[in-house]
Amino acid sequence: MRIAFRYDMRAPVLGPESPAPRDLYRAALEQCAWAEERGFDAVYLAEHHGADDGYCPSPVTLAAAVAGRTARLELHFSALILPMHDPVRLAEDLAVLDLIAGPGRVHVYAGMGYRPHEYAMFGVDFADRVRVYETALDVLRRAWSGRPVMRDGQQITVTPMPATPGGPRLYVAGSARPSARRAVRMGLGYRPVSEELYRYYVEEAARAGLPDPGPFPAHGPGFLHVTEDPERDWPRLAPHLMHATNLYAQWATERGRDGENGYWRTNDGLEELKKDPSLWVVTPEECLRRCLALGTDWELRFHPLLGGLPIELSWAGLELFEAKVLPALAEAGRRPPAGK
Repeated sequence: MRIAFRYDMRAPVLGPESPAPRDLYRAALEQCAWAEERGFDAVYLAEHHGADDGYCPSPVTLAAAVAGRTARLELHFSALILPMHDPVRLAEDLAVLDLIAGPGRVHVYAGMGYRPHEYAMFGVDFADRVRVYETALDVLRRAWSGRPVMRDGQQITVTPMPATPGGPRLYVAGSARPSARRAVRMGLGYRPVSEELYRYYVEEAARAGLPDPGPFPAHGPGFLHVTEDPERDWPRLAPHLMHATNLYAQWATERGRDGENGYWRTNDGLEELKKDPSLWVVTPEECLRRCLALGTDWELRFHPLLGGLPIELSWAGLELFEAKVLPALAEAGRRPPAGK
């Protein structure tokens, strides 16, 4: 079983316990260093722009800071919204990140984006998003292979070359079937929002004569907090979880997904949050039981600062997981023994 963290860096002001953005970013870096010391596998960083709650708009910068604090933790952009970036500059930035991090650590889930106001912020025509997105993918692949990039009739060579041959691993991210077909057509990996879409991608890859891409990279839950007393912690967690899950669900309506966005759905109050299967607020014993019920190739994913969670409460959940769940997972053969 893999274990990973995810951060979107939302920092809403929900009350006196809400941490300031600077403190959240510092906590994320500390938690990533802590995770590496305990043998965790990856961190996932998200991107959006112009959000009222400060959603991270610059995950490449954050990833570079994480890379500076760690030596092994995989760095996954989930997702990096390509049309929001100049592709030549992005190729440079990601090459430098790859040199800082070292070969094989950087993985780019290339998203197209779905929020029109973000396109407007960067002067990109939303109606032209497919062309802009595919052009950016082509620029990244050419730049990292050392081939020249053509821009406005001028030939450009992007330097420096990344540490990883061919550059960071690129995947198409998506929430609809055209994204799966695009991944097959371009010969790229695929990271969709659902296993159903991934199965469709596997079928399309087989039709195209491509190698089997392997099983769906199962992961979750949306949120995990380990506590000796869930009823005590739920009232403190609830405002932050409701803020995050309801906003994600609201954004889903912008792309016609009827209020569901991956793990996230509209929740109306504490009791609905408690019933949400994607939100685990559980004792160590219940956490272990649920983990052992998952497949051996599952990635257990924390979102430890979701919705601007109070930092000390976030740490309490992680430290309890370390003390009481992680050793039991190792004993069950699901994780390496401590120090391995």
